[in-house]
Amino acid sequence: MTTLATDLTFEPIRAMQRDRTRRIHSILKPITAEPRGTHSQGDFSPLDYCVSHHVLEGAEDAARAGNKATLDWYGTHPDANAAAASTPTEVGPRLVVAPDVNRLPRSTISETPYYVLGPDTTPAAVPLQDLAAAAYAVGSRHGFGQLLGDHAAALCLLRGKRLGDTLDSWTISRLPGTIYCDHVNDPVVLARDLIHEAGHNWLNDALAAGHCKIGDTASFYSPWKGTHRPAFGFLHACLAFPLTMIYTARVLTKTDGAVHRFLAAYLDQQRLLLAETTGDHQEAVALVREPSLRGLLRSVHREALSL
Repeated sequence: MTTLATDLTFEPIRAMQRDRTRRIHSILKPITAEPRGTHSQGDFSPLDYCVSHHVLEGAEDAARAGNKATLDWYGTHPDANAAAASTPTEVGPRLVVAPDVNRLPRSTISETPYYVLGPDTTPAAVPLQDLAAAAYAVGSRHGFGQLLGDHAAALCLLRGKRLGDTLDSWTISRLPGTIYCDHVNDPVVLARDLIHEAGHNWLNDALAAGHCKIGDTASFYSPWKGTHRPAFGFLHACLAFPLTMIYTARVLTKTDGAVHRFLAAYLDQQRLLLAETTGDHQEAVALVREPSLRGLLRSVHREALSL
């Protein structure tokens, strides 16, 4: 299997994920029954890590709203019913849902709409589950299995669009491991967007695990936004887009027709945009004080520039 020249292995992430999951379970213990399939010390998976944040967010919202029925549901479903609602994929069970984008809540926790797993959650329709499973498979075959396995545990498929339309996708830091994205009913294109957003989730976790705080005093020109952005956002873009470039370059020879033309044009566009960041990236990445994490960010950027 093709692997990244930089495999994004950053050991502190797994310890941080396990510790946060344990702490969330401890916080929720007064309202929860004993979790099904008791975990041994340190035995939490990336899916557990993702789901625990949904349960914490949902339980807190229910408590603030005085919604006892929903709070009780989280108490009796500390895994948010993940075991029953998950879709099998090559990178492990994934939660694939398709909420109505027009009914997604907005609040102070996020600039974008979001969805929290809860008592009304049902799996996406089978064709969408199959689409997601195929996307995870193609991403894994082209070297991104670990990234998708560890940082894309819950997928909220939003609007179905046509190839060439603007595809919106995002993550929010309060719900790590969760991805929200549009799709064009093609697994090769969906895998690209999963990799992009999983890259954002990875960097959030890596910065937290490496105890790296990026100040907001320095800013750099982002060719993707056409404006200056704080170093944090600039570094995120300089990781997520290069990851999609590396993936696209690898998968391109396996595509044809409209999808091939779409991805080839995307890669050409990204080469030009990334080239504009060469000097600033060296300065921005120097703000990351953890040496191995700094090296990973440089290596991904360098690999994409070489395409």
